[in-house]
Amino acid sequence: MLNECALNTKAHTLLAERVDNAARDRIAIGMLTADYPQMKLGDAYAVQNALRARMEARGIKVTGLKMGLTSRAKMLQMGVSESLHGFITDDGAYGDGAEIPVNRYIHPRIEAEIAMVMKTALRGPNCTVQQAAAAIDFVLPAIEIIDSRFADFKFDIMSVVADNTSAAGYVVGGRSRRLSEIDLLTEGIVLTRNGQVAEVGAGAAVLGNPLEAVVMLANQRAELNTEIPAGCMVMTGGVTAAIHVHAGDVVVVHYQSLGAVRMRFV
Repeated sequence: MLNECALNTKAHTLLAERVDNAARDRIAIGMLTADYPQMKLGDAYAVQNALRARMEARGIKVTGLKMGLTSRAKMLQMGVSESLHGFITDDGAYGDGAEIPVNRYIHPRIEAEIAMVMKTALRGPNCTVQQAAAAIDFVLPAIEIIDSRFADFKFDIMSVVADNTSAAGYVVGGRSRRLSEIDLLTEGIVLTRNGQVAEVGAGAAVLGNPLEAVVMLANQRAELNTEIPAGCMVMTGGVTAAIHVHAGDVVVVHYQSLGAVRMRFV
């Protein structure tokens, strides 16, 4: 249960500070459950909320929500079996073609995603694919930058949720499409690094249908007594396994119907 906790508010605050400092100082830390083995998923989301409050207090604005570990490839890569969610911010937003400094991160990776922008609010529980589709305004191509604050990019489900699902940044580009203009399941994606194909995939890699990620998000948010608000951009999760990036890497992701998104790391 996402609202079931074993820790108190003080512990949530202390853990949020630990994760926040790791990100700001770019110093990897150990998994939170090493010190708090009794952590429950509700505690992890409480820490994430406390982290969000710290960031907002510094003037950082939340720009959307994201799902994590929604592809089979990603689940296998990270050794977990549950999807989860977090938030994205203006502090991590880059334009198409941006130059992105790697020294902002500990050990950055990127993954191709399909993003959706909501025209109306969506709230669970028992949300359906049909309801999700009716609430979506348009679809966009996106690249997410992830950067776990944990040593060697190793974490358990409690730690990664508390760490805001490794969120670090994102780039949106290409062109938008209405749902009626795109087949989400067969939308092909080719991720290249320095001109070489690094990963390929299709939208169906995300829970069988990226709309299912939106459904799951709405239902998870309902457990936390909130919703996906109108106007919110939702990153539906990595279509393929994430790849490492280093200074000098040029990443281009080509989408079958949504154009391309580019970035260069410096």
